[in-house]
Amino acid sequence: MTLAETEPQALNFECETGNYHTFCPISCVAWLYQKIEDSFFLVIGTKTCGYFLQNAMGVMIFAEPRYAMAELEEGDISAQLNDYEELKRLCLQIKRDRNPSVIVWIGTCTTEIIKMDLEGLAPRLEAELGIPIVVARANGLDYAFTQGEDTVLAAMVNRCPDKPLAAEGDKEERNAITKLLNFGRKKEEIATSESEYVDHPPLVLFGSLPDPVVTQLTLELKKQGIKVSGWLPAKRYTELPVIEEGYYVSGVNPFLSRTATTFMRRRKCKLIGAPFPIGPDGTRAWIEKICSVFGIEPKGLDDREAQIWAGMEDYLQLIRGKSVFFMGDNLLEISLARFLIRCGMSCPEIGIPYMDKRYQAAELTLLEKTCHEMGVPTPRIVEKPDNYNQLQRITALKPDLVITGMAHANPLEARGINTKWSVEFTFAQIHGFTNARDILELVTRPLRRNTELKDLGWDKLVREEAKV
Repeated sequence: MTLAETEPQALNFECETGNYHTFCPISCVAWLYQKIEDSFFLVIGTKTCGYFLQNAMGVMIFAEPRYAMAELEEGDISAQLNDYEELKRLCLQIKRDRNPSVIVWIGTCTTEIIKMDLEGLAPRLEAELGIPIVVARANGLDYAFTQGEDTVLAAMVNRCPDKPLAAEGDKEERNAITKLLNFGRKKEEIATSESEYVDHPPLVLFGSLPDPVVTQLTLELKKQGIKVSGWLPAKRYTELPVIEEGYYVSGVNPFLSRTATTFMRRRKCKLIGAPFPIGPDGTRAWIEKICSVFGIEPKGLDDREAQIWAGMEDYLQLIRGKSVFFMGDNLLEISLARFLIRCGMSCPEIGIPYMDKRYQAAELTLLEKTCHEMGVPTPRIVEKPDNYNQLQRITALKPDLVITGMAHANPLEARGINTKWSVEFTFAQIHGFTNARDILELVTRPLRRNTELKDLGWDKLVREEAKV
């Protein structure tokens, strides 16, 4: 074997400038209004936006979700009505009926086109109503629907307090993480627990995750002596983390590059560029990177990761040696591909709507390293893929599984290609050591389903109907 063959292959990046076949970013409301419990989201758009939210979210009217549509009529769009007075009327109704701690205005394509000055209107109305109004332009000009969260969190970075509260008791009360970890414990136990932490600069994590996952990742860092000062978003808007100059921040999702930039430029924070905690390999690399920045020697990660891999062997046997193709949808593609390659799969192509090489630098490095260690070719990374060209490549490559947006799933299934909706990974709990099994449950479901159908003779029936 020559020297050239033993060297890891460099990642190959391309850009096809195709259309973006993803949901609208206003869909971020679906998970953010549930995460931030004292918020109210007001989407300012047309009836089309309202139809989309109704279909995408499917919330029963009895649930009284904390979001609403401010539907723009012809009078609004032609500037015949006063924007300030109309929004004031709606926000007064929201305050009277729901009394939220914050109202988040979600701008749409229409507010961009008619140049509605939401940022100018919000401070005036905020002062008049006495409720914080955060403006986020989560419109269809973004590359992927997950970037709606990025826009909202970037807007909230500027609302984080820049110094702790004066009273120590109040300070503890607004730290949701501290309250969660110390629930039901005595003061003596809490004091002992605090002594377990290493002396390091404050660390704030950003990315909207379910509360159980937030607790898991916080506890994983606590095992290394690292204290999480706060999360953005917090469970309540009134518990936003304190952000001072020089604080360290780290993201848990690959689509939060705008938030990371805002932390660094506006609040002068230091970004820890780590792989994302998706899969046991990514979670370990994420913890190790944070430990290295704080000069801490990580403990027990070898055994922790090995234990998780051993517990997933039944799933790994189903996908080992198989291939997966990503068409591109939610910006989680690089992290998921890296994890599946570590599981024993090969990945000829990763389509992705938008590639921020700076924010995902550590993840790309880990992907390259994983391919080399597993002995598989590095994937072709295609930004803004052209779906027609992708279909030609899928036909030629014949992958065992295609992870795609909902628009292409049924046409591919009709051609005998196994598919999985990428949006399912957005809403599933996929972060941390303990949730790696849930990722494989999603990935293997179409493979297991088709195996069971073959056992029932379903494939023969489909072939016979095709002949007819």
